[in-house]
Amino acid sequence: MEEKIHSAIERHISAAQALPAQWPLIGQIASVVAGALRKGGKVLICGNGGSAADSQHIAAELVGRFKLERRALSALALTTDTSILTCLANDYSFDKVFERQVEAHGRKGDVLIGLSTSGASLNVLNAFNKAREMGIVTVGFLGRDGGVIKPVSDLALVIEDADTPCVQEMHILAAHIICGLVEDSLVKP
Repeated sequence: MEEKIHSAIERHISAAQALPAQWPLIGQIASVVAGALRKGGKVLICGNGGSAADSQHIAAELVGRFKLERRALSALALTTDTSILTCLANDYSFDKVFERQVEAHGRKGDVLIGLSTSGASLNVLNAFNKAREMGIVTVGFLGRDGGVIKPVSDLALVIEDADTPCVQEMHILAAHIICGLVEDSLVKP
């Protein structure tokens, strides 16, 4: 058991040590998100499974607060309304559950963050394609080599690892950094 614990922690540390190479990108994502929010836009967030939970987590940090008292920021997890999700999955297909919500809620100048540890989630890919048609900036939080979503991402944070939990841990670490930078940018002069 100790060996498994040690191995899991070492893998996490190794993945985290690779993040500094992406610092400029993380800063760029924070600037894009802050810019959209500053102009009255919103952040839409989607993903499946653990990434659905991370979508909700990121939206909560923006709508509530991360560390600073400030106005609520407009963020919406597209993973939370079971009536919409099941309606769209039933009437269209599961591959359309985020695309239709982007069409309904998104506006030019908004930001869509899509999380996919494989880089191959068709419902996230379809949402990105719709967002790009609408003039919405697409930000991929991806795993492995970025998959099919990377080419349709305006900005792509890729954790080059095939271990889903490790990728998710790095995604939420990056998201926390971005939320902090967004808050600083919007609250401090």
